[in-house]
Amino acid sequence: MDPSAPESTGDHTVKRSPLFVILLTVFINLVGFGIIIPLIPFYAQDFGASKFEVGLLFASYSLMQFLFAPLWGRISDRIGRRPILLISLFGTSLSFVVFGLANSLAVLFVGRIMAGFFGAVISTAHAFIADVTEPKDRAHGMGLVGAAFGLGFIFGPFIGGVMADLWGYAAPAYFAAALAFMNMILAWFVLPESYPASARTERDPADRGGLGSSMRQVRNALVKPHVGGILFLYFIVSFAMANMETTYALLTEELWGWGAKENGLIFGYIGLMIVFTQGFAIRPLARRFGEERLVITGIVLLIPSLGLMPFSPGLAILMILSGIMAFGSGINTPSLNSLISRSVTPEEQGGIMGITQSLGGLARVVGPLWGGFTFSLIGHSAPYWTAAILMGGAFLLAIRVFRKRSPHPPA
Repeated sequence: MDPSAPESTGDHTVKRSPLFVILLTVFINLVGFGIIIPLIPFYAQDFGASKFEVGLLFASYSLMQFLFAPLWGRISDRIGRRPILLISLFGTSLSFVVFGLANSLAVLFVGRIMAGFFGAVISTAHAFIADVTEPKDRAHGMGLVGAAFGLGFIFGPFIGGVMADLWGYAAPAYFAAALAFMNMILAWFVLPESYPASARTERDPADRGGLGSSMRQVRNALVKPHVGGILFLYFIVSFAMANMETTYALLTEELWGWGAKENGLIFGYIGLMIVFTQGFAIRPLARRFGEERLVITGIVLLIPSLGLMPFSPGLAILMILSGIMAFGSGINTPSLNSLISRSVTPEEQGGIMGITQSLGGLARVVGPLWGGFTFSLIGHSAPYWTAAILMGGAFLLAIRVFRKRSPHPPA
């Protein structure tokens, strides 16, 4: 499909690069998302949350992703990507307002649950990329989404950390809400539809679109010959990373007394590494070595970087390990997304990306719970060495999956 071709959006026709517009949409959304993430542990602790409850707060967002991402994906296969993105951005804006208005831990949970329910931007963006790229460029397209994600994490945590330091934790939430709302307005006027009506799937009369249907979609995808093993790898890697993300600010607080501002800066550095990896390095690496080798290499890099992180003697070593972790994750995630996308037909793109996001959501339910539980019960190093052990298992699984995988999966 030619990304520069005119696209019909219902009432009008636009002529612009849909790739650029969707990446801009992801970037603005992730700035708002990045503003909030480093603040959550400290905001929750202000309301008396334990470390386990901090993990539970992260998990509540991801539980909604797990339950509803496949549903959003299937709907986008029927009505198009653009309406789902607009709904998601509007709902995300509302969730940030609720988060900022919180006067108790319970209201914080309501805000995060709303954000998880409406958080269909990334999975829909992946389906959008699959619509407008050729299979040989799919890893690069997925990498660009990751680069936009990383750019959001450069600016977002820094903005959030500074604003929280000056005006308290509610101010960054309101700013994130304004960003999401302005992003919706921008998308309304400039975002084309990537998936023409002639290609959309008809609704199965037996599919009522409920949660039971979503769970059946996940189960059916996991037993698909070419995609099930890769989805399971995606789940394991997402679990390990969510386990780390939930406890990273708690770790630096315990080791060196860092707060929201310092963690915002280090998250920005991690975002910069992701941007470099997924914006510039992934395309030549994928073409030279292939996605399977990049997945395995990324896992190999994640094992020591995660395992050694809690033993960092100071900032310099932490930055080195965080950079290795960011590079390993940066080549791993878009490669897995590309392999998943290339393993199904074009008519299944929205559904499979929704299922992928759903499994990532499940991983980000159990990952934060595990991280908060082991951090509280065993100690600050436990989430990290357990993640490293799990990544060792992922390495063995990847070798097995790719050895059995057909060199020419259906595309």
